[in-house]
Amino acid sequence: MIYNFDEVREIVLKAGEIFKEGFFATKKEVDFKGKKELVTEYDVKIEDFLTTELSKFDGFNIVAEEKHFDEEIKNSFIIDPIDGTTNFLHQIPFCAISVGIYQNGFERGGIVYNPITNEMYWAKKGEGAYLNDKKISVSDVDVFQRALIGTGFPYSAADNEEDLRWVVSKLQKLLPKVQDIRRFGSAALDLCYVANGKLDGFYEINLKPWDVAAGKIIVREAGGIVTNNYGEDYEFWDKCIVATNGRFHQEFVEALMG
Repeated sequence: MIYNFDEVREIVLKAGEIFKEGFFATKKEVDFKGKKELVTEYDVKIEDFLTTELSKFDGFNIVAEEKHFDEEIKNSFIIDPIDGTTNFLHQIPFCAISVGIYQNGFERGGIVYNPITNEMYWAKKGEGAYLNDKKISVSDVDVFQRALIGTGFPYSAADNEEDLRWVVSKLQKLLPKVQDIRRFGSAALDLCYVANGKLDGFYEINLKPWDVAAGKIIVREAGGIVTNNYGEDYEFWDKCIVATNGRFHQEFVEALMG
């Protein structure tokens, strides 16, 4: 169960060439996995490339969005080939490849790469978080009213009225309490924006392991906190993820619980 983090980064960089080809393609093949959730041919191409290349590291399984899902996350590469597929389809450059690395059930590293802006966020356990070669850290905003918060809207809100009500009620509750709220369309990059101090906090419901596996270790290594909406350590199957710079986290959690 040995891997080389620098080699993993190089593999992700190479996958970025397929990503760029697809992003700028005039036409893309698109299928729908639900009323709103879609997948392009490039999601599959990138995932296939990453799966083939990362499979050379013995002892690791692949947990990936499109074809290789396995709930057993012990020694795993957790892959989202395109986080922000709707943005990708519409050539909105807020989308990324995400690869989280787990050993013995614990997070060990994460890489989130936006090939269009040439931004690679990455972290190794205990070694800090980086944007390309520059070390990054969370913001120093310590007043909830001054916080810029990111969020996302779950695909389930198209059919699940309870989820739709949850989203609307939390927006109604939070908007008067914070500086403002942003919805960019890629949870992996939203988490990296918290790590880099561009956002002061982030929350969203119904995310999957491949959406957050890389981003959450990057937030933590940048000095932030990641929990569920009850303030407990976030687990992959929790309903809601909450990430902040740590300075108003409890107030944020209480607002989401109320």
